Amino acid sequence: MINKYWFWMLLFAFQFSFSQLKGVVKDSISGQPIPYVNIWVENENIGTTSELDGTFTINTTSDKVLVFSAVGYLRKKARVADNQGILLSLEVNHLKDVLVQKRLGKEQIEINTFKSKEVNSYHSADNKPTIIVTHIKNSSIIEEHPFIQKITFLSNSQLATAKIKLRIYDVAPDGGPGANYNDETIIVSLKKGKRKNTIDVSDQNIIIPKQGLFIGFEWIIIKENKYTFNYTIDQKGNKRIGDLINKTSKIYSDGQDYQPYIGLLKSEESLRWFYSGGKWHKLLNNIENKGHLVFSKGSLAIQLTLTN
Repeated sequence: MINKYWFWMLLFAFQFSFSQLKGVVKDSISGQPIPYVNIWVENENIGTTSELDGTFTINTTSDKVLVFSAVGYLRKKARVADNQGILLSLEVNHLKDVLVQKRLGKEQIEINTFKSKEVNSYHSADNKPTIIVTHIKNSSIIEEHPFIQKITFLSNSQLATAKIKLRIYDVAPDGGPGANYNDETIIVSLKKGKRKNTIDVSDQNIIIPKQGLFIGFEWIIIKENKYTFNYTIDQKGNKRIGDLINKTSKIYSDGQDYQPYIGLLKSEESLRWFYSGGKWHKLLNNIENKGHLVFSKGSLAIQLTLTN
């Protein structure tokens, strides 16, 4: 009887620890649902994104603290009961000390240029709402052409269409990503295959300040971006897609991640930061490649077209 009692207690604890928590995120004033909200379990590597109707599902329990983050809204931490509504408040914009500068638009230059064939590795979100950014350092040539007109990057997707957020941050006093540079959510739709994409951001009036900017992407963990695949496991424990190592290899059909993949360039210096568990972390260049199309070495392949 004692053994049976403890068996059921352990089974209950196991089920409780891996339960799914559902909720919906809404605007505190209008009551309208907020899509694509970044949601993390605080201090843990577990997260998700709200769907177009504001709903979300996350593998955690009501005793854990969730971190909600969305452009234009104040970040919120809360313990959430199942099917609870979460209200986010609009962020009050604080005036920044800026240099008022008139755009001339007479000259145009490109920095951080790259060719598609130079990109031979990619970063993926796996199954978490990852944010990856790279530091764009200022220079004398940038000071002469401080306005960002276009942002070009390389993507690779297995889906007909995949969505990703373009993110831009100020530089914080500690040198890491700080506050959102702009208050507008920029969603980019990317087509299937390996593609070089260019986004026109001239209407955003983005000026690179003396301390530079962080530019990157936030993966959106929604049904629309979900990709399932078959894979095998090689001798080193890495996933290999469409590659049968030997006749005794097992083929698994439950692989999944979220599209798209973003191209990386080889770099001796790591300028990338990633957001996880409600905090920013700096990526190191000595992390080995593990898993499906996730690479930690190199910098984001981001090319900028600047004007004066």
